[in-house]
Amino acid sequence: MARALLDVLNLEVRYGGIMAVKGISFAVEEGEMVCLIGANGAGKTSTLKALARMLPSRGEIRYGAERIDALPAHALIGRGLALVPEGRGVFARLSVAENLAMGAYHRRDHDEVAADIEYVHALLPRLKERARQLAGTLSGGEQQMLAIGRALMGRPRLLLLDEPSMGLAPLMVEKVFEVIRTVAAQGVTILLVEQNARLALEVCSRGYVMESGRVILADSAANLAADPRVRHAYLGE
Repeated sequence: MARALLDVLNLEVRYGGIMAVKGISFAVEEGEMVCLIGANGAGKTSTLKALARMLPSRGEIRYGAERIDALPAHALIGRGLALVPEGRGVFARLSVAENLAMGAYHRRDHDEVAADIEYVHALLPRLKERARQLAGTLSGGEQQMLAIGRALMGRPRLLLLDEPSMGLAPLMVEKVFEVIRTVAAQGVTILLVEQNARLALEVCSRGYVMESGRVILADSAANLAADPRVRHAYLGE
């Protein structure tokens, strides 16, 4: 039976006096692809940032056999937890190649980094074509691919993806999600935050629905996609 790679208990995130995430609990099993869906302001991005320790929080976050809610963000990269943030967050004044190198900055197995660059280039051939180009001059879709590629250079065990389709043309969304499916098929566990609920439920096995900082539904992706509440509120039906 699969075991929980990520186990979250009573997670709270505050911005001053405003509680953005209100004591949510959920789990992601090893090898799963799970989504968080909900309207803007539901607390999805705050949840991912708390998991990546980019925001202070209360509650327990267990990753593997370790409790990580007291660790700093930089300590998680070497443990195999990576975040691809909303808005991509590439280093605009560095080249594509330099951005990929930054994804492996913490690694000590330098002899294997070159092989991983080749892997990322095979998965995302556009990055090889643009290797010397400044990241800030790439299209939105290319920057999204670079952000994913940079995260993969850290050899993640758990990949947190925040709104990977945001602002992209439909054809580029299709390409980005083809890459995400491939990464998941290769064994990387994925927690996906995605405004496009229909797409998220198509690619994931399970999902959680957030509303006003709380998890209000949790089920298989198929059951959520068939739920009249989800269909009305998030699928435009």
